[in-house]
Amino acid sequence: MRVRLVGPDGALEHPVEDLERLLAQVSRPDADPETFLWVDIPTPDEDAAAVLRRVFRCHPLSVADAMQRNRVPRVHIYPEHVFVIVHTPELGEAGHVHYIELDQFIGRRYLVTVHGPMNPLVPPEVGQREVEAVLRRLAGGRMQPRTPHELSYALTSTVARMQEQFIETLTAQVWRLEQEVTWRQRKDAEDFLEELFQVRHGLVAVATMAGLGAEIYGRIVALGRSGPDGRGERLDEDIVDQFERLQRLASGQREYLQGVIDFYRSRTDTQMAIAAERLAVIAVVTLPITALSSILGMNVIVNDATQPVPLIILLLVMAAGSGVLLTWAKRRGWW
Repeated sequence: MRVRLVGPDGALEHPVEDLERLLAQVSRPDADPETFLWVDIPTPDEDAAAVLRRVFRCHPLSVADAMQRNRVPRVHIYPEHVFVIVHTPELGEAGHVHYIELDQFIGRRYLVTVHGPMNPLVPPEVGQREVEAVLRRLAGGRMQPRTPHELSYALTSTVARMQEQFIETLTAQVWRLEQEVTWRQRKDAEDFLEELFQVRHGLVAVATMAGLGAEIYGRIVALGRSGPDGRGERLDEDIVDQFERLQRLASGQREYLQGVIDFYRSRTDTQMAIAAERLAVIAVVTLPITALSSILGMNVIVNDATQPVPLIILLLVMAAGSGVLLTWAKRRGWW
Protein backbone atom coordinates (compact mmCIF):
# COMPACT_ATOMS: atom_id res chain seq x y z
CA MET A 1 0.00 0.00 0.00
CA ARG A 2 1.37 3.43 -1.01
CA VAL A 3 0.16 6.53 0.81
CA ARG A 4 0.65 9.90 -0.87
CA LEU A 5 -0.42 13.40 0.03
CA VAL A 6 -1.21 15.28 -3.17
CA GLY A 7 -1.06 19.06 -3.10
CA PRO A 8 0.71 22.09 -4.56
CA ASP A 9 4.08 20.45 -3.83
CA GLY A 10 3.25 17.32 -5.83
CA ALA A 11 2.64 13.81 -4.53
CA LEU A 12 4.58 13.34 -1.28
CA GLU A 13 4.80 9.75 -0.04
CA HIS A 14 4.18 8.96 3.63
CA PRO A 15 4.40 5.83 5.76
CA VAL A 16 1.35 3.61 5.88
CA GLU A 17 1.18 4.19 9.64
CA ASP A 18 0.28 7.86 9.00
CA LEU A 19 -2.79 6.97 6.92
CA GLU A 20 -5.48 7.70 9.50
CA ARG A 21 -3.76 10.89 10.68
CA LEU A 22 -3.42 12.18 7.13
CA LEU A 23 -7.04 11.38 6.32
CA ALA A 24 -8.19 13.28 9.41
CA GLN A 25 -5.88 16.15 8.47
CA VAL A 26 -7.24 16.62 4.93
CA SER A 27 -10.84 16.15 6.15
CA ARG A 28 -10.77 19.09 8.58
CA PRO A 29 -12.91 22.11 7.61
CA ASP A 30 -9.84 24.40 7.69
CA ALA A 31 -7.67 22.04 5.57
CA ASP A 32 -6.14 23.21 2.31
CA PRO A 33 -8.87 22.62 -0.32
CA GLU A 34 -6.23 21.65 -2.90
CA THR A 35 -4.58 18.97 -0.75
CA PHE A 36 -5.99 15.46 -0.56
CA LEU A 37 -4.99 11.86 0.11
CA TRP A 38 -4.13 9.27 -2.53
CA VAL A 39 -3.81 5.63 -1.44
CA ASP A 40 -2.69 3.09 -4.04
CA ILE A 41 -3.13 -0.65 -3.40
CA PRO A 42 -1.12 -2.67 -5.96
CA THR A 43 -2.30 -6.06 -4.71
CA PRO A 44 -5.68 -6.43 -3.01
CA ASP A 45 -5.65 -8.59 0.11
CA GLU A 46 -7.52 -8.90 3.39
CA ASP A 47 -5.43 -6.17 5.04
CA ALA A 48 -6.36 -3.77 2.24
CA ALA A 49 -10.00 -4.75 2.57
CA ALA A 50 -9.86 -4.04 6.31
CA VAL A 51 -8.42 -0.56 5.65
CA LEU A 52 -11.15 0.20 3.11
CA ARG A 53 -13.87 -0.86 5.53
CA ARG A 54 -12.48 0.61 8.75
CA VAL A 55 -10.62 3.76 7.69
CA PHE A 56 -12.51 4.90 4.59
CA ARG A 57 -15.85 3.32 5.59
CA CYS A 58 -16.38 1.98 2.07
CA HIS A 59 -19.50 -0.01 1.35
CA PRO A 60 -19.00 -3.79 1.82
CA LEU A 61 -20.24 -4.52 -1.71
CA SER A 62 -17.70 -2.21 -3.32
CA VAL A 63 -14.94 -3.60 -1.10
CA ALA A 64 -15.87 -7.14 -2.16
CA ASP A 65 -15.74 -6.09 -5.83
CA ALA A 66 -12.31 -4.51 -5.32
CA MET A 67 -10.95 -7.75 -3.88
CA GLN A 68 -11.91 -9.93 -6.87
CA ARG A 69 -11.60 -9.94 -10.64
CA ASN A 70 -14.40 -8.15 -12.44
CA ARG A 71 -15.09 -9.01 -16.08
CA VAL A 72 -17.06 -5.84 -16.86
CA PRO A 73 -16.66 -2.24 -15.67
CA ARG A 74 -19.18 -0.92 -13.20
CA VAL A 75 -20.02 2.03 -11.00
CA HIS A 76 -21.52 2.16 -7.49
CA ILE A 77 -22.53 5.55 -6.12
CA TYR A 78 -22.72 6.06 -2.37
CA PRO A 79 -23.20 9.18 -0.24
CA GLU A 80 -19.50 9.43 0.69
CA HIS A 81 -17.77 8.11 -2.41
CA VAL A 82 -18.10 6.79 -5.94
CA PHE A 83 -16.69 3.37 -6.81
CA VAL A 84 -15.62 2.88 -10.45
CA ILE A 85 -14.08 -0.07 -12.32
CA VAL A 86 -12.43 0.29 -15.74
CA HIS A 87 -10.14 -1.96 -17.80
CA THR A 88 -7.14 -1.67 -20.07
CA PRO A 89 -6.10 -4.38 -22.55
CA GLU A 90 -2.83 -6.29 -22.58
CA LEU A 91 -1.99 -8.56 -25.50
CA GLY A 92 -1.03 -12.09 -24.49
CA GLU A 93 -0.05 -15.30 -26.23
CA ALA A 94 -1.99 -16.55 -29.28
CA GLY A 95 -4.02 -13.35 -29.53
CA HIS A 96 -5.44 -13.59 -25.99
CA VAL A 97 -6.40 -10.22 -24.49
CA HIS A 98 -5.82 -9.79 -20.75
CA TYR A 99 -8.16 -7.44 -18.89
CA ILE A 100 -6.09 -5.19 -16.58
CA GLU A 101 -8.44 -3.84 -13.93
CA LEU A 102 -8.28 -0.47 -12.20
CA ASP A 103 -10.69 0.19 -9.31
CA GLN A 104 -11.17 3.69 -7.88
CA PHE A 105 -12.84 4.90 -4.69
CA ILE A 106 -13.38 8.62 -5.33
CA GLY A 107 -14.18 10.52 -2.13
CA ARG A 108 -14.37 14.21 -1.31
CA ARG A 109 -10.87 14.38 0.16
CA TYR A 110 -9.32 11.10 -0.90
CA LEU A 111 -8.78 8.76 -3.83
CA VAL A 112 -8.08 5.05 -3.35
CA THR A 113 -6.89 3.06 -6.35
CA VAL A 114 -6.91 -0.73 -6.30
CA HIS A 115 -5.35 -2.87 -8.99
CA GLY A 116 -7.55 -5.93 -9.23
CA PRO A 117 -6.15 -9.47 -9.29
CA MET A 118 -4.40 -10.20 -12.59
CA ASN A 119 -3.63 -13.31 -14.57
CA PRO A 120 -0.32 -14.77 -13.31
CA LEU A 121 0.99 -14.61 -16.89
CA VAL A 122 0.82 -10.79 -16.83
CA PRO A 123 3.95 -9.04 -15.46
CA PRO A 124 3.16 -7.19 -12.19
CA GLU A 125 4.42 -3.85 -13.56
CA VAL A 126 1.67 -3.86 -16.18
CA GLY A 127 -0.90 -3.15 -13.47
CA GLN A 128 1.00 0.00 -12.43
CA ARG A 129 1.19 1.64 -15.86
CA GLU A 130 -1.48 4.26 -15.23
CA VAL A 131 -0.14 5.16 -11.78
CA GLU A 132 3.44 5.46 -13.00
CA ALA A 133 2.37 7.63 -15.94
CA VAL A 134 0.47 10.01 -13.66
CA LEU A 135 3.33 10.14 -11.14
CA ARG A 136 5.75 11.14 -13.92
CA ARG A 137 3.42 13.97 -14.93
CA LEU A 138 3.14 15.11 -11.31
CA ALA A 139 6.91 14.98 -10.80
CA GLY A 140 7.50 16.89 -14.03
CA GLY A 141 5.00 19.60 -13.13
CA ARG A 142 2.87 18.87 -16.19
CA MET A 143 -0.28 18.52 -14.09
CA GLN A 144 -1.52 19.61 -10.71
CA PRO A 145 -4.83 18.01 -9.65
CA ARG A 146 -6.74 20.07 -7.12
CA THR A 147 -9.28 17.43 -6.17
CA PRO A 148 -9.47 13.62 -6.04
CA HIS A 149 -11.86 13.81 -8.99
CA GLU A 150 -9.24 15.57 -11.12
CA LEU A 151 -6.64 12.94 -10.22
CA SER A 152 -9.14 10.21 -11.08
CA TYR A 153 -9.72 11.95 -14.42
CA ALA A 154 -5.97 11.83 -15.10
CA LEU A 155 -5.83 8.12 -14.30
CA THR A 156 -8.89 7.29 -16.42
CA SER A 157 -7.55 9.38 -19.29
CA THR A 158 -4.39 7.29 -19.09
CA VAL A 159 -6.57 4.18 -19.29
CA ALA A 160 -8.09 5.60 -22.48
CA ARG A 161 -4.61 6.35 -23.81
CA MET A 162 -3.56 2.74 -23.15
CA GLN A 163 -6.58 1.55 -25.10
CA GLU A 164 -5.61 3.88 -27.94
CA GLN A 165 -2.07 2.49 -27.99
CA PHE A 166 -3.52 -1.01 -28.09
CA ILE A 167 -5.63 -0.04 -31.12
CA GLU A 168 -2.50 1.41 -32.76
CA THR A 169 -0.61 -1.85 -32.20
CA LEU A 170 -3.42 -3.91 -33.70
CA THR A 171 -3.81 -1.48 -36.61
CA ALA A 172 -0.14 -2.03 -37.52
CA GLN A 173 -0.89 -5.75 -37.65
CA VAL A 174 -3.99 -5.09 -39.78
CA TRP A 175 -1.91 -3.18 -42.32
CA ARG A 176 0.70 -5.94 -42.45
CA LEU A 177 -1.95 -8.62 -42.95
CA GLU A 178 -3.69 -6.56 -45.65
CA GLN A 179 -0.41 -6.24 -47.54
CA GLU A 180 0.20 -9.98 -47.30
CA VAL A 181 -3.29 -10.58 -48.71
CA THR A 182 -3.02 -8.14 -51.60
CA TRP A 183 0.55 -9.12 -52.45
CA ARG A 184 -0.24 -12.86 -52.16
CA GLN A 185 2.65 -13.44 -49.76
CA ARG A 186 0.99 -16.07 -47.55
CA LYS A 187 0.32 -19.63 -48.64
CA ASP A 188 -0.58 -21.28 -45.32
CA ALA A 189 -4.28 -20.46 -45.36
CA GLU A 190 -5.15 -22.07 -42.02
CA ASP A 191 -2.46 -20.26 -39.99
CA PHE A 192 -3.12 -17.02 -41.84
CA LEU A 193 -6.86 -17.10 -41.12
CA GLU A 194 -6.13 -17.83 -37.47
CA GLU A 195 -3.87 -14.76 -37.28
CA LEU A 196 -6.53 -12.63 -38.96
CA PHE A 197 -9.16 -13.71 -36.46
CA GLN A 198 -6.79 -13.17 -33.52
CA VAL A 199 -6.31 -9.53 -34.52
CA ARG A 200 -10.05 -9.11 -35.01
CA HIS A 201 -10.64 -10.55 -31.54
CA GLY A 202 -8.30 -7.91 -30.07
CA LEU A 203 -10.20 -5.11 -31.80
CA VAL A 204 -13.52 -6.50 -30.58
CA ALA A 205 -12.15 -6.68 -27.02
CA VAL A 206 -10.86 -3.10 -26.90
CA ALA A 207 -14.02 -1.76 -28.56
CA THR A 208 -16.04 -3.52 -25.86
CA MET A 209 -13.87 -2.07 -23.08
CA ALA A 210 -14.20 1.46 -24.45
CA GLY A 211 -17.93 1.18 -25.05
CA LEU A 212 -18.64 -0.12 -21.55
CA GLY A 213 -16.37 2.54 -20.04
CA ALA A 214 -18.40 5.22 -21.81
CA GLU A 215 -21.59 3.75 -20.39
CA ILE A 216 -20.18 3.74 -16.86
CA TYR A 217 -19.06 7.36 -16.93
CA GLY A 218 -22.26 8.36 -18.67
CA ARG A 219 -24.04 7.00 -15.61
CA ILE A 220 -21.93 9.24 -13.32
CA VAL A 221 -22.76 12.29 -15.44
CA ALA A 222 -26.45 11.42 -15.52
CA LEU A 223 -26.61 11.15 -11.72
CA GLY A 224 -24.72 14.40 -11.20
CA ARG A 225 -21.95 12.92 -9.04
CA SER A 226 -19.08 14.65 -10.81
CA GLY A 227 -18.35 17.31 -8.22
CA PRO A 228 -19.96 20.51 -6.93
CA ASP A 229 -18.09 23.08 -9.08
CA GLY A 230 -19.19 21.84 -12.50
CA ARG A 231 -15.62 21.18 -13.57
CA GLY A 232 -15.92 17.53 -12.58
CA GLU A 233 -18.92 17.10 -14.84
CA ARG A 234 -16.97 18.50 -17.79
CA LEU A 235 -14.13 16.08 -17.00
CA ASP A 236 -16.46 13.10 -16.89
CA GLU A 237 -18.13 14.19 -20.12
CA ASP A 238 -14.67 14.31 -21.68
CA ILE A 239 -14.01 10.75 -20.45
CA VAL A 240 -17.26 9.64 -22.08
CA ASP A 241 -16.21 11.33 -25.31
CA GLN A 242 -12.76 9.67 -25.21
CA PHE A 243 -14.20 6.20 -24.70
CA GLU A 244 -16.86 6.66 -27.36
CA ARG A 245 -14.29 7.81 -29.91
CA LEU A 246 -12.03 4.86 -29.06
CA GLN A 247 -14.95 2.50 -29.52
CA ARG A 248 -15.59 3.96 -32.98
CA LEU A 249 -11.89 3.77 -33.88
CA ALA A 250 -11.68 0.11 -32.87
CA SER A 251 -14.95 -0.70 -34.64
CA GLY A 252 -13.73 1.02 -37.81
CA GLN A 253 -10.51 -0.97 -37.83
CA ARG A 254 -12.46 -4.15 -37.14
CA GLU A 255 -14.70 -3.49 -40.14
CA TYR A 256 -11.65 -2.79 -42.30
CA LEU A 257 -10.04 -6.04 -41.15
CA GLN A 258 -13.30 -7.89 -41.79
CA GLY A 259 -13.12 -6.62 -45.36
CA VAL A 260 -9.59 -8.04 -45.64
CA ILE A 261 -10.82 -11.35 -44.23
CA ASP A 262 -13.76 -11.46 -46.64
CA PHE A 263 -11.49 -10.66 -49.58
CA TYR A 264 -9.01 -13.36 -48.60
CA ARG A 265 -11.72 -15.95 -48.03
CA SER A 266 -13.50 -15.04 -51.27
CA ARG A 267 -10.30 -15.41 -53.23
CA THR A 268 -9.53 -18.71 -51.53
CA ASP A 269 -13.07 -19.98 -52.15
CA THR A 270 -12.81 -18.95 -55.80
CA GLN A 271 -9.54 -20.81 -56.17
CA MET A 272 -11.10 -23.87 -54.59
CA ALA A 273 -14.09 -23.63 -56.93
CA ILE A 274 -11.84 -23.36 -59.99
CA ALA A 275 -9.80 -26.33 -58.80
CA ALA A 276 -13.00 -28.33 -58.27
CA GLU A 277 -14.18 -27.49 -61.81
CA ARG A 278 -10.88 -28.61 -63.30
CA LEU A 279 -10.95 -31.82 -61.33
CA ALA A 280 -14.50 -32.41 -62.56
CA VAL A 281 -13.33 -31.90 -66.17
CA ILE A 282 -10.50 -34.36 -65.64
CA ALA A 283 -12.94 -36.88 -64.20
CA VAL A 284 -15.32 -36.45 -67.13
CA VAL A 285 -12.53 -36.73 -69.72
CA THR A 286 -11.10 -39.87 -68.17
CA LEU A 287 -14.50 -41.50 -67.63
CA PRO A 288 -14.89 -43.02 -71.17
CA ILE A 289 -11.26 -44.09 -71.16
CA THR A 290 -11.75 -45.88 -67.87
CA ALA A 291 -15.00 -47.45 -69.00
CA LEU A 292 -13.62 -48.74 -72.32
CA SER A 293 -10.41 -50.01 -70.80
CA SER A 294 -12.25 -51.87 -68.05
CA ILE A 295 -14.73 -53.50 -70.40
CA LEU A 296 -12.53 -54.26 -73.41
CA GLY A 297 -9.10 -54.37 -71.88
CA MET A 298 -9.06 -58.03 -71.03
CA ASN A 299 -10.60 -58.84 -74.43
CA VAL A 300 -7.84 -57.06 -76.37
CA ILE A 301 -4.74 -57.44 -74.20
CA VAL A 302 -4.36 -61.07 -73.22
CA ASN A 303 -1.78 -62.82 -71.21
CA ASP A 304 0.03 -64.47 -74.11
CA ALA A 305 -0.08 -61.75 -76.79
CA THR A 306 -1.46 -58.34 -77.67
CA GLN A 307 -3.76 -57.85 -80.65
CA PRO A 308 -2.33 -54.69 -82.28
CA VAL A 309 -5.20 -53.75 -84.59
CA PRO A 310 -8.01 -53.87 -82.01
CA LEU A 311 -5.71 -52.09 -79.55
CA ILE A 312 -5.06 -49.23 -82.00
CA ILE A 313 -8.77 -48.92 -82.76
CA LEU A 314 -9.54 -48.84 -79.05
CA LEU A 315 -6.96 -46.12 -78.38
CA LEU A 316 -8.34 -44.02 -81.25
CA VAL A 317 -11.87 -44.36 -79.86
CA MET A 318 -10.63 -43.30 -76.41
CA ALA A 319 -8.80 -40.27 -77.85
CA ALA A 320 -11.81 -39.26 -79.93
CA GLY A 321 -14.16 -39.55 -76.96
CA SER A 322 -11.82 -37.50 -74.77
CA GLY A 323 -11.46 -34.88 -77.50
CA VAL A 324 -15.21 -34.53 -77.85
CA LEU A 325 -15.60 -34.12 -74.08
CA LEU A 326 -12.76 -31.56 -73.90
CA THR A 327 -14.34 -29.53 -76.72
CA TRP A 328 -17.71 -29.61 -74.99
CA ALA A 329 -16.18 -28.52 -71.65
CA LYS A 330 -14.34 -25.68 -73.40
CA ARG A 331 -17.53 -24.38 -74.97
CA ARG A 332 -19.23 -24.50 -71.58
CA GLY A 333 -16.44 -22.32 -70.20
CA TRP A 334 -15.28 -24.83 -67.60
CA TRP A 335 -11.59 -24.40 -68.47
